[in-house]
Amino acid sequence: MKPLFSMFISSLIFLPTICMAEVRMPRMFSDNMVIQRDQPIRVWGWADKGSTVIVELNGIVTSGTVNEQGQWAFKLPPLRDKGPYELVVRQGNTVTFKNILAGEVWLCSGQSNMEWLVRNSNNPEEEIKSANFPEIRHILVGKKVSTSPLEDIESTGWQVCSPETAGSFTAVGYYFARNLHQELNVPIGLIHSSWGGTICEAWTSGSALKQLPDFKPVVEQIEAQSKNLEAARKTYDQQLQAWQAAYHKAVNTGAPPWHEAGFDDTPWKAMRLPGLWESTEMGNYDGFAWFRRTVNIPEGWAGKEATLSLGPIDDNDWTYANGVQVGHTANYIAKRNYKIPANQVKAGALKIAVRVQDTGGAGGIWGAPGEMKLTQAGQPDIPLSGDWKYRISDAMKNLPPKPEPVAFSGPNTATALYNGMIAPLISYRIQGAIWYQGESNASRGRQYRTLFPTMINDWRARWKQGDFPFYFVQLANFMEPKQEPAESPWAELREAQLMTLSLPNTGQAVAIDIGDAKDIHPRNKQEVGRRLALNALAKTYGKSMVFSGPQYREMKIEGNKIKLTFDHVGSGLIAQDGEPLKYFSIAGADKKFRWADAKIDGAQVVVSHAEVKEPKAVRYAWADNPEGANLYNKDGLPATPFRTDSE
Repeated sequence: MKPLFSMFISSLIFLPTICMAEVRMPRMFSDNMVIQRDQPIRVWGWADKGSTVIVELNGIVTSGTVNEQGQWAFKLPPLRDKGPYELVVRQGNTVTFKNILAGEVWLCSGQSNMEWLVRNSNNPEEEIKSANFPEIRHILVGKKVSTSPLEDIESTGWQVCSPETAGSFTAVGYYFARNLHQELNVPIGLIHSSWGGTICEAWTSGSALKQLPDFKPVVEQIEAQSKNLEAARKTYDQQLQAWQAAYHKAVNTGAPPWHEAGFDDTPWKAMRLPGLWESTEMGNYDGFAWFRRTVNIPEGWAGKEATLSLGPIDDNDWTYANGVQVGHTANYIAKRNYKIPANQVKAGALKIAVRVQDTGGAGGIWGAPGEMKLTQAGQPDIPLSGDWKYRISDAMKNLPPKPEPVAFSGPNTATALYNGMIAPLISYRIQGAIWYQGESNASRGRQYRTLFPTMINDWRARWKQGDFPFYFVQLANFMEPKQEPAESPWAELREAQLMTLSLPNTGQAVAIDIGDAKDIHPRNKQEVGRRLALNALAKTYGKSMVFSGPQYREMKIEGNKIKLTFDHVGSGLIAQDGEPLKYFSIAGADKKFRWADAKIDGAQVVVSHAEVKEPKAVRYAWADNPEGANLYNKDGLPATPFRTDSE
């Protein structure tokens, strides 16, 4: 950061000449703050232009004149001892910050799994009771969106870790800090800036996003709209009304008969459900498709309410029973459970029709087989997995694009959270960042390959601290396990995260074994924090320790087998549970993956299948939830999911 005015060292004899004007400090500065040790210290704020500000820290007194924009900034010498210190800022008023420590400052950011609090993690009562670490400090950045970079954050200041405060700390951040503090015996400061359910592009600056073709038009629209939001809202309302009329006409032309009970779907093709349609002959199709299934309702069910369950559908669905709509959901991970009213439950044929819309990425009715069923209290379930009739309807590319209210649509707007919750921080020195996000970008794994590194490089450029350490959590296992190998949006996102390790000074905490099939917020944040800390201790602080589980390096085809070689084998490869290796699949030229026989051979894994004579590719833990995947190193860290094929 260039100085806002020429700085100079002053003695206290200049005090009588100071203008009596009020000085204002950023909310990052408060009692109990942690300043990054061994780095020059940035202190800045606002006051009347032309007035003089004096700053004193650790016996160093610095002063200067406020510039024409009412801003001032100083660079002070590094602090090496932990303190405590006082920071005094004098102008017309005097502001004093007490109980300051010099230590290691880490930015904690991402979406809800970073936002998740200590009081919501495993063993909260015990963890909170034992959280007596006065040299761990935490500041919460208030939620704020903006169409342009802000100068200051919303916050109530730094808190000292104690049983009274720790419950409201970021859990991942706290357990990360606790491991560092206990190993290094230095103060740890956590800057917690996260927002649940948010997308990566919201945390990235406009100038960085404009370098990516996918985001350049969106950012330019934000910039244009933000100049006159009132006019932009009026224009958007008009565009939305026109779009709704055009869209409704496009998607309903010729479609209504397909939901009716009497419609003849005999000519339609069959698809086995559940499963993402990318793994079928439909391929990478984005748009609408219809699915139909007929089941027989027993006499004993008649006249009583029933529940139609279909599991999760990617992305949106409109579901009908005998021609009557019984449900609609717009959420790719929500499980569909729709009530069929008693007066619609009649003995005989029940015609089920489901209109599915996939807006991008993977699509279809994709949950576990057991989730697809028709149920009624006191009656045996009627399973619905298996063959359904289907037909493609309208491709997204042929439909009118929906206008986006980008400049005023909340936290999931490109640049909104960078502007509101990151930009105000960049003058504050940090050691590095930890990041837990990706769930909200899981349907766009290929795009994340460039978006995520762009965000990291953007932050590093803004802070002007070189390639500061950036450690992230790979997505945990989530949703119902699949019985057979299949495509997986979450696996693709994990792959994009793994590819990001090509950036210097990055590290990954694999969480494939500590998720929860039924909860996108797994409670074991202790292990997540520990695995992030292993990266930091080894890579940032030079500790000799194993910080990663096995990572796929290369493969070699030998006859009907494929031999896999790994990095980060540590003390050696093992099957963690002592059982045969699980979740390896293998395919030949037909690209049909089958569960494989996999055996550890020294530092390699040998994979084969009796029916695959000429293998071409192997995948490991390639699923939303590869529950039971058991390749680890002997140091207790799980192998990273991977595939040797590119598609």
